[in-house]
Amino acid sequence: MTVDGGRRHSWWQGLRESVEGADTDLRPEGLMHIVPAGLGPAYVKFGDLYPEQQLQLQLLYGASQRAFERTTRVAARVTVQRVLHNALSDPRLEDAKPNDHLAQYLDEEVADLRGRLAQDSATAVSRGLNVGLTLGSAASLVLLAVPLLWGVALLGALDVTLNCTDRWHLLGAFVCGGVGALGAVLSVLVRLRGNAEQLTKRQNSAGEGLVVPGQMARSMRHEGVYRVVVGWILALAVYFLLGGGLVPVFEVPATAADICPSAAAPGSPTKGTDFWGFWCAIGFVAGFNERWAFGILGRESTRKPKSA
Repeated sequence: MTVDGGRRHSWWQGLRESVEGADTDLRPEGLMHIVPAGLGPAYVKFGDLYPEQQLQLQLLYGASQRAFERTTRVAARVTVQRVLHNALSDPRLEDAKPNDHLAQYLDEEVADLRGRLAQDSATAVSRGLNVGLTLGSAASLVLLAVPLLWGVALLGALDVTLNCTDRWHLLGAFVCGGVGALGAVLSVLVRLRGNAEQLTKRQNSAGEGLVVPGQMARSMRHEGVYRVVVGWILALAVYFLLGGGLVPVFEVPATAADICPSAAAPGSPTKGTDFWGFWCAIGFVAGFNERWAFGILGRESTRKPKSA
């Protein structure tokens, strides 16, 4: 591998790790593997006098090898090694009974390590969700722009002509769906603010430390894409239902027919502003508040049939 190739590989590896997290060690070590040479008997006595602390260090050492960020992985493993070395080298380990001060030292170090790993899990959840929201927003814009930009050319090739009203309907759908995706992004960001710990606990609800942070990041990345896609689909559905008059919940201030001029009644220029403002607001609320959008979709039409 050339120098430039190695640099590109290192850059790509760093970028991938910043998004997906560091790879889990294929051959994880146990606490016994890091016992300094010559301190084997001390380790046995350490397990007899401080079994709870030994178990916690063992669990934390395993969790450190599954950390999301490489810096956390290295720092946590080094901390466990130093704490173990300090405990095994402590003269108070020769006492017949556990020493309260040594036990307190071990408990504080264990609590500190738990805090670091909990923060690492929160970082995995936040970063995964942010990446998912970004990917979902980009995908939604592409899915909305492709029919709008290339649909006219395709219809022209099929000898289908779009009049002014048809074009305004398509533009309204594009704007409503796009703003709905942005509303979904803002909704998730508002919920995420200060709730990363709750999201981490939800991911770990089956058992503490059961889900690897890298898996949490991938799960939240998928959820971020899902939320955005659902936001713009809901906004489009609400647009078509309200715009078509199937669910007369609101009185539309301006329709495409009002904007497009006709020989009998020329359209008012101010109607275009009302059109954009109304459908932007509807799309944003539909993406931001999924319950409201589902309530609109589940509402039966209250329009009475016209009498003959």
